[in-house]
Amino acid sequence: MRKKEEKETPLIKQYNDIKSKYPDTILLFQVGDFYEIFGEDAIKCSEVLSIVLTKRSNIYLAGFPCHSIDSYLPKLIQYGLRVAICDQLEEPKKVGTLVKRGVTELVTPGLAINDNFLKIKSNNFLASIHIEKNYLGLSFLDISTGEFFIVEDDKNKILQYLTHFNPSEVLFQKNKKNFFDKLIKNKYYTFLIEDWIFDYSFAYEKLTSHFKTNSLKGFGIENLKLGIIASGVILSYLHNTHHVKIQHISSIKKIKKEGYMWIDHFTFRSLEIFNSINNDGISLVEIMDKTITPMGGRLLKNWISFPLIDIDHIEKRHQIVQEICCNDEIRIFIKKKLKYIQDIERVVSKIAIGKITPRELFMLHKSLEIITEIKKIFLIQKSNIFISIGNSIENCDFISNKITKTIEKDPPNQIEKGKANVIVKGVSKELDEMRMLYFSQKEYLDQLLLHEKLQTQISNIKIGYNNIFGYFFEIKKNTKKCNIPSYWIQKQTLSNSERYITEKLKNFESKIFNIESKIFLLEKEIFFELINQILKNIKILQKNSKIIAKIDVLFSFSTISLENNYVKPTMNNSTELYIKSGRHPVIEKKFQSKSYYIPNDILLNKKNQQILIITGPNMSGKSAVLRQTAIIILMAHVGCFIPAKEAKIGLIDKIFSRVGASDNISLGESTFMVEMNETANILNNLSERSFLILDEIGRGTSTYDGVSIAKSVIEFLHNHHLRPITMFATHYHELNNMNISFQRIKNLHVLVKKINDNIVFMRKLVPGISEHSFGIYVAKISGMPKKVICRAKTLLKKNINEKKKKEKLYFYLKEIEKIKTYQDDLIKKIKNLLKNK
Repeated sequence: MRKKEEKETPLIKQYNDIKSKYPDTILLFQVGDFYEIFGEDAIKCSEVLSIVLTKRSNIYLAGFPCHSIDSYLPKLIQYGLRVAICDQLEEPKKVGTLVKRGVTELVTPGLAINDNFLKIKSNNFLASIHIEKNYLGLSFLDISTGEFFIVEDDKNKILQYLTHFNPSEVLFQKNKKNFFDKLIKNKYYTFLIEDWIFDYSFAYEKLTSHFKTNSLKGFGIENLKLGIIASGVILSYLHNTHHVKIQHISSIKKIKKEGYMWIDHFTFRSLEIFNSINNDGISLVEIMDKTITPMGGRLLKNWISFPLIDIDHIEKRHQIVQEICCNDEIRIFIKKKLKYIQDIERVVSKIAIGKITPRELFMLHKSLEIITEIKKIFLIQKSNIFISIGNSIENCDFISNKITKTIEKDPPNQIEKGKANVIVKGVSKELDEMRMLYFSQKEYLDQLLLHEKLQTQISNIKIGYNNIFGYFFEIKKNTKKCNIPSYWIQKQTLSNSERYITEKLKNFESKIFNIESKIFLLEKEIFFELINQILKNIKILQKNSKIIAKIDVLFSFSTISLENNYVKPTMNNSTELYIKSGRHPVIEKKFQSKSYYIPNDILLNKKNQQILIITGPNMSGKSAVLRQTAIIILMAHVGCFIPAKEAKIGLIDKIFSRVGASDNISLGESTFMVEMNETANILNNLSERSFLILDEIGRGTSTYDGVSIAKSVIEFLHNHHLRPITMFATHYHELNNMNISFQRIKNLHVLVKKINDNIVFMRKLVPGISEHSFGIYVAKISGMPKKVICRAKTLLKKNINEKKKKEKLYFYLKEIEKIKTYQDDLIKKIKNLLKNK
């Protein structure tokens, strides 16, 4: 006989009904004070969260207290899970049947706003991509800050934008799954959207409805059809995941491709801008980031991702950095004050979403006070630059005053029953009266107790309280019954005492309980009214937040410039690059004394020094010189001072690099294939103002092929009508004579001194070529066995001798060919003479 299936309980049926609507999520199902998790979700959560897994009626079960959600939810999101939060929508005490429940929020990696999940100085972007033929529309939204971006570009530049924004989640349409799987598989968390949602009219209406405008012309995006579709998909996604309180998303910004330097994702990786290739390495952003506020830290990364190519704008940043460097008062003041400003961008988003705490709101008031101080000190400076910054800061005193007049100083994190201490006295007369009654209950009970003692002549009466009876009078069991008044109602008899209630005591109890709830609801009402008033001025807060972020970044630039002896570069519209005593900002940090670092000069121009071919042994510093030059250019265009004694930098609109090599095994690409792909990308996307660094092109294949490819690439760049300035590092000595045939190629090499059987890397670039690669010496100092080194020397000597023999044979062969050619010409001439005669 088959075992009879157990009947599904009403609670489990309700859970299953809701779960069926969110099959691809973990459903957190509120049951009283706990979030319960059932079935496969419970198994998964027990592993991820390390919580107890149990089994009841053949159903797996796990859970955690509701108040712990801020601790557990980030762990689920970081694991890459989507989480639907299903809350009780009514008070259980008021409902005799099953409590109504519903999903109030769906949290995904791209929509997280929890402080425990978010990185303080990093954005958390949600990306949406729409592709038609060879063109794409892209949109990026950080719901935690309200930043919303839109762009259209060539399809092949998807990875470029994804590298810059590094989204936590990427949305794309289902019919493009195969394309995106090949492109970004395992790199980003992705989510498939139904194809019909990628509709222009639907998206346009979504955007205009959200921004409450008739068109999108005011944002400058009216003609970005594909970008509008991508942006509309994001807003639709927010709606479908129950994120409807998004008033802080108050604008959408077009990424102006023509206004920023182009740096491909290969170059960001090879220059180690945001992440070091080595586990214990340091990235450029770690050196440059001396920001104090979270907004400043995020803006710095944005500036580095999108360096400017507008000289006026770049020079304005340089000028502000110089002003800060020269003004000790401002610099010290900024450093002191910025550390007390909270993350206003994310506070504003919490206000809009309705998840701001009283303490966070009061801290906003403190931040606004400091911003007012910053405004005042800028306005009293002599510098027009500082005065202009001061004037740009909006006055927020009215917001700050509204907060202090409504919220108590040092308020708690939450408004709770029985703890009526958030709203300031005097805001509400009704609230003040209820509080007086609520907090004077002890005095009232003391008076009531005294009254009963006088009435009954029972001196040992006590007033007690428990959850079953509420308030009660308690007397000893041996008290004379004749003294107990008739209006006392007995409720409980214990071993040594008896408990009674009275109508007056019960009326007071009912009144107090109602007041407690009323105080709680009224405090929340006043608090949310304050939030709504602040929301009306959300754009002012966002504007001031951006100004503070800019001040913070420019202060960071001045700090690193003073600490590391950086100089202000001279920017111009030429295509010439001159750097005197340039240094690598990351590498020099590894030296205890800056005097140990060997600086180098670089000169490049289109007239007579377009391409520098740099030779030298491994470990001599060729790659470092290439990288430092690209990084110095990048830093200058971002608006920062640079590690050099002097620099004149013509405007660069693209930086390309082919440095280092790594297999892309997941896509079946070898080292050489990756190298060729990256090189092809460079050669196909050159501009008049491009700067290239190429390291060991062709080394991934045989020597003859490699030399041929390297030489061909150099010839291509030299003869190209755009003449891109280039630094080319190589081991191929066959390239050293190219400067003879090509007038704009110059040879440099890294100086090496040989002392007995050892060599010393001088790290200094000098004109000319390197005669030796010193590969065996490098192998020796790496710890290679002595026997291997000796054998290598023998083989090298043999190879050199064989090479010399071959060179002699080639020489004799050429001489013979010359003689033969001369003989043939002479015979022809004699024959012609005889024929003519």
